[in-house]
Amino acid sequence: MNRVMQRLSSLTHPFLLRHGEILNANANKIESAQARGIRVFVWDGNLEMALGVMERRMRASGMERLIKSRVDYHLKNSEKKVLAKKKLMLKVRSQELARKLRSVLVKKIRGM
Repeated sequence: MNRVMQRLSSLTHPFLLRHGEILNANANKIESAQARGIRVFVWDGNLEMALGVMERRMRASGMERLIKSRVDYHLKNSEKKVLAKKKLMLKVRSQELARKLRSVLVKKIRGM
């Protein structure tokens, strides 16, 4: 149970859910079925399965990246350099892809 609570506290505030209640990752509280955001049902007290589903949905929606991008702790200069290099490589790759797509579209328009 400790492992479950640690995983839960890393994603949201630790609180207990009863059968059939909804965990809303955006609001960090239990809400009705009208809630927006990621909702996960906890059935038969199976919190492990609900947390796994929530993690997958957060990864798929990009929310995990947003949460991780908010740095609330000290970063060493070497870590900052690594992160800056990764960010630069992503930018370069996207620019290269845009250039390739542009050239393909130009060829199609010109009828080559």
